[in-house]
Amino acid sequence: MAEGIRDKVVVLGMGCTKFGERWEAGPEDLAVEAFTECLADAQIEKKDIQASWLGSHIDEINIGKGGNFLGLTLKLPLIPVTRTENFCASGTEAFRGACYGVASGAYDIALAFGVEKLKDTGYGGLPDSPAFGQVQAMIGPNATAPGMFAQIATAYSAKYNVPMDRIKEAMAHISWKSHQNGAKNPRAHLRKPIPIEQIMGAPMIAYPLGLFDCCGVSDGSSCAIVTTPEIASKIKPNDPQVKVKALQVAVSSGEEALYTKWDGAGMITTREAAKRAYAEAGIKNPREEISMMEVHDCFSITEFATMEDLGISAPGTAADDILAGFYDLDGQIPCQPDGGLKCFGHPIAASGLRMLFEMYNQLLGRWPEDRAVKDPKYGLTHNLGGVPNQNVCSIAIVGLD
Repeated sequence: MAEGIRDKVVVLGMGCTKFGERWEAGPEDLAVEAFTECLADAQIEKKDIQASWLGSHIDEINIGKGGNFLGLTLKLPLIPVTRTENFCASGTEAFRGACYGVASGAYDIALAFGVEKLKDTGYGGLPDSPAFGQVQAMIGPNATAPGMFAQIATAYSAKYNVPMDRIKEAMAHISWKSHQNGAKNPRAHLRKPIPIEQIMGAPMIAYPLGLFDCCGVSDGSSCAIVTTPEIASKIKPNDPQVKVKALQVAVSSGEEALYTKWDGAGMITTREAAKRAYAEAGIKNPREEISMMEVHDCFSITEFATMEDLGISAPGTAADDILAGFYDLDGQIPCQPDGGLKCFGHPIAASGLRMLFEMYNQLLGRWPEDRAVKDPKYGLTHNLGGVPNQNVCSIAIVGLD
């Protein structure tokens, strides 16, 4: 019987670039920047890495096909490089490959990588590409990401009889929270606190989503080196170990678009992936046991719905928890302590590993007091790719023993 990979894999080291409009750097520069930090943090040499997984989504404007980019850029020692792509969840997919490689016993030490260079394309949001063209062919030529995610708000309002003004107020608090946290993070793309009044009065993008309810895209890279607990103990004998407690992925089957039982008020994939992840990690009550989260806040309404899809807020109560500060940095479960996609930025394939980078460093107590989560034990990352009715959801849980 399958038993999962709980406690079989340790995050030995991580690296992450500053995200933003990195005009001065190409994808190669970003990869080297993240890898240099990761290698030093792991306290190993490049020759110790036995296999690697590379996540990148927009290959035609970025790194080309296949895994050659990583081998050539980092001068890896003739090891396997597997290219992964799963929309915005591509980085977490690379992490999953590396973790499974180690957990299976195939490799002792493996590398997971995510890199994307997007700002040079001139797009403010996701660039035009054949991959997104395929999605549009399935959902219609006039569909947009803001337009589709905005419908979660109206569906949620109808299902739970929550006034739209209440939902908009909670969405504004989500964006305010992310900007507050991002302002404290020197690696974040957007580092300016924004008043609630400015968020509420911003131009409308797709009702009820305003300008500050939408994340943009960034240039950036992030990576992780993983190994077994036994090897980690030899390399870092006096250091606490950040162990992978769960890694679960759920991919839409088309059920959401084809059947009437989906209510449109959240993501079915998130609910399923969360259920599996909690079981794998041995978590019985996520509201009491999860210490902090990084979720896929491509839009503020996505984060809003995710709170219930993850089983943290009870159905119909997300607005109450959000406005009460439950998910603020000093709340019970801080969400987006680094600013999230909204403010840290969203280089598509680097985002999942960036989320893990934040959880890893928070668990190790490396951040200044003004942005540190108090006494964390478990950190959860939620990485979503696609649109509400056709998506992939990847959830990872990491923690200290």
